[in-house]
Amino acid sequence: PIGVLSLMIKLKRDGRERCVIIAEYVLNNNATVRAAAKYYGISKSTVHKDITDKLKDCNYALYCDVKAVLEQNKAERHIRGGKATKEKYRILTESNKAKRLTNKK
Repeated sequence: PIGVLSLMIKLKRDGRERCVIIAEYVLNNNATVRAAAKYYGISKSTVHKDITDKLKDCNYALYCDVKAVLEQNKAERHIRGGKATKEKYRILTESNKAKRLTNKK
C-alpha cells in the first residue's frame, strides 16, 4: 500500500514509533512476522527485532500482547506448513490429471 510505504519511509529514522506501529498491526491482524514484513516492505529480521527487543523497552504492555501472538504463531507454524504442502501437491495432482486428459484426446 502506498500510504504504508510513505509512512515507513518517514519512520525509518524513528525506530521506537515504527516498532509500535508494527506491533499494533500484528495484534490487529493476528499477523506473523513474515506477513508484517511483507505488508510494510521491510525485512523479517527488522520486524522481529522491532517487536521483540525495541518494543520491550518502549511499550512493555504492548510487548506482552504481541509476544502472546508470536507464541501462538510459533505453536501453529507446523500446521500452516503442512497445509501449504498439502495444497501444493493438490495443485500438482490436478495439473497432472489435466495434462493426461488433454494428451488422451
